[in-house]
Amino acid sequence: MALAFDEYGRPFIIIKEQEQKSRLRGLDAQKANINAGKAVARILRTSLGPKGMDKMLQSPDGDVTITNDGATILEQMDVDNQIAKLMVELSRSQDYEIGDGTTGVVVMAGALLEQAEKLLERGIHPVRVAEGYEMASRIAVEHLEHIAQKFDFNVTNIEPLVQTCMTTLSSKIVNRCKQTLAEIAVKAVLAVADLERKDVNLDLIKVEGKVGGKLEDTELVYGIIVDKDMSHPQMPKRIEDAKIAILTCPFEPPKPKTKHKVDIDTVEKFQTLRQQELKYFDDMVQKCKDVGATLVICQWGFDDEANHLLMHRNLPAVRWVGGVELELIAIATGGRIVPRFQELTPEKLGRAGLVREKSFGTTKDRMLYIEQCANSRAVTIFIRGGNKMMIEETKRSLHDALCVARNLLRNNSIVYGGGSAEISCSIAVDAAAYRYPGVEQYAIRSFAEALDSIPMALAENSGLQPIETLSAVKLQQIKDNTPFCGIDCNDVGTNNMQEQNVFETLIGKQQQILLATQVVKMILKIDDVISPSEY
Repeated sequence: MALAFDEYGRPFIIIKEQEQKSRLRGLDAQKANINAGKAVARILRTSLGPKGMDKMLQSPDGDVTITNDGATILEQMDVDNQIAKLMVELSRSQDYEIGDGTTGVVVMAGALLEQAEKLLERGIHPVRVAEGYEMASRIAVEHLEHIAQKFDFNVTNIEPLVQTCMTTLSSKIVNRCKQTLAEIAVKAVLAVADLERKDVNLDLIKVEGKVGGKLEDTELVYGIIVDKDMSHPQMPKRIEDAKIAILTCPFEPPKPKTKHKVDIDTVEKFQTLRQQELKYFDDMVQKCKDVGATLVICQWGFDDEANHLLMHRNLPAVRWVGGVELELIAIATGGRIVPRFQELTPEKLGRAGLVREKSFGTTKDRMLYIEQCANSRAVTIFIRGGNKMMIEETKRSLHDALCVARNLLRNNSIVYGGGSAEISCSIAVDAAAYRYPGVEQYAIRSFAEALDSIPMALAENSGLQPIETLSAVKLQQIKDNTPFCGIDCNDVGTNNMQEQNVFETLIGKQQQILLATQVVKMILKIDDVISPSEY
């Protein structure tokens, strides 16, 4: 690092401890950054599409995750490089905003960086490359609007929604039951959707999993499932027309806030104390009975004394139910969460047509189903599977499908999948490049080439000849002027994605292109990297 001197020739320090810092500047810095971004994209490239491979990740404490969801892979990878962290952020923002397309967006950014590297080697200024990419992304997004199609659906005809969710699920491990899972996802979203406002609150859909059974046993419950059982084994396992008291106060005598000491020196005093305690429990249970409750759900535990009394008074109870579940139960049953026994009134009780306890297999696992609720705006998807990893991956896959269904309710425009939208955009961007004089034209053409990397990766992962397949599909699109031709990953025998029913949401695709372009522009504009050197 160069030293600076004042007018008397004395050196002075600009950067503190500069001998302990390493510095990359100019083209070297840009190339190092591009290589880091490309390395991350290369990891995810093989996970793209219906024939994409899965990754197995082991956390420091030995937990194993098997997934091909881009956001999850990058999240668990524990990346150290700053530019690679930007790619992780990119994938995460696609996941938060759209919920699907997390792998594609990183592969797209990697391809743009690869093309940018070639342009930088030719001596084109990075800012001009970034500007060219920005123009090209605008052309591509407008072209997507142009080729998008709207499709109509309603509560009775959900087939179009199911088809789109099936496209999302076909690239996951669960693709053998994609029809069933897609239908469950769509029904769940429609159950909680506000169709007038075109809004869906995904918090109302609870996804619960239990190891055992098979994937086909996954079901949608119009109500809430709680992973608890009745507090006493002799309490009834099935309650019809239940009136539910939802409590956040414990079933035990109150403890004074101040420090206290009770001296008991005679048996009579002890008896009195015990009687008092019993009376307190009695009053609590009686209070619940008086308001008409037939089931008590409590956030806290209660001791054996209270449990015994509840059992004797024929008041079934469930204890240690989590806060989130309590809120969902309150929403579903139309009840109110009661913080103190004194505030319990008949109006605050929730109502459910049926509360039943269900046991699974030969294990002692039991779960509580709360069904036929007064307000069925809260639903539960209950997943079964052979092992914990399978259930976790199914949860992630269903999250993607739920997000896709939600996006379609908000905006029912679709483009066709299988790389057809990217190829169509690539042709449009390439054709538009001639309208721009100057160096940007090179960048716009490179953008068109980068768009081809998605269909190329799809073909590669499906075991097809990538270059031959891509050029054949491109030719077909130009010749027939149809934006529906894509890569036939599943060997159906037709390239027409309209016939194969492979759809993707328009907003998801547009978001992919815009996010990838933004991140690449950001990476290209970094020309100096100062980092503390390794000891």
